[in-house]
Amino acid sequence: MGTTGGPVMGLNGNDMCVFQQSLHSGGRDRDLGDWLRLRESVLVNISGISGLMPPMPPRRRKYNIDVCEEEKSNSKRIKTSIMSSDRYNSRRNSSRNDDDMTSFSQKRCIAFFKEFASLSDPDTIEPEGIENFCNALSVAPEDIVMLVISWKMEAKQMGFFSIKEWIKGMSDMQCDSLVKLRNKLEYLRSLLNDHTIFKSIYRYSFDFSKDKDQRSIDLETAKAMLQLLLGNRWPLYPYFHQFLEQSKYKVLNKDQWCNVYEFSRSISHDLSNYDEDGAWPVILDEFVDWYRKLIHIN
Repeated sequence: MGTTGGPVMGLNGNDMCVFQQSLHSGGRDRDLGDWLRLRESVLVNISGISGLMPPMPPRRRKYNIDVCEEEKSNSKRIKTSIMSSDRYNSRRNSSRNDDDMTSFSQKRCIAFFKEFASLSDPDTIEPEGIENFCNALSVAPEDIVMLVISWKMEAKQMGFFSIKEWIKGMSDMQCDSLVKLRNKLEYLRSLLNDHTIFKSIYRYSFDFSKDKDQRSIDLETAKAMLQLLLGNRWPLYPYFHQFLEQSKYKVLNKDQWCNVYEFSRSISHDLSNYDEDGAWPVILDEFVDWYRKLIHIN
């Protein structure tokens, strides 16, 4: 079959132009079989030029790797966040525990009381318990700081603490453990340097020392308490102590007790400002006479 200008099946205008150029590239006509074989070859060439080859599939993302890396990153962020939260909670809990231990707890205060309470009367610390309490504090029962602690509690009877008195005093001192109370001892002693507080403790000590339902304190108890309170404060106390020992007095009442303190503060050591016409109790007038005679003799 000779060459033809007509279209060949399956070729469009652009492809036909390239096809015809290929047919005549050898300078001679070709039959239909040659055309078909040549067509297949031309189609392959043309498809590369005109885009008839099927499109290449898109390049696949490394999805699994990317997702894995992202999951690892998210996991790391979550883990870091959890660890930070745990550290924060740990610090907060630690701070709360510290605050709980430093703040006063009535529950711990009662447990502290029970360490020394009587087995026969669980709501009372009796003399044996007071002794154990002093030993635990490493202070002597006759240490003046024990009087200050009793004053804080408003204890009504020497040698006894009730649970109510204990809670009142320990709450006021903010002490619910032995350690806290030990750390307050120097502060409690320092209160004695305040004149108003000392006077209050001095007056309190009379009612604290006397026997229940009595209006006076016996002389031996009075001398011991005066020694504790005035022994280091009143230069004339050693002489007053001697006077009491040789006197006729067996007890001291509250008026006498309170005036001894006022006398120790207001009358000079040489008694030069003592007024015989003053309103001092007889016991103090007698002391002045006794002391002057003693000094005159010496």
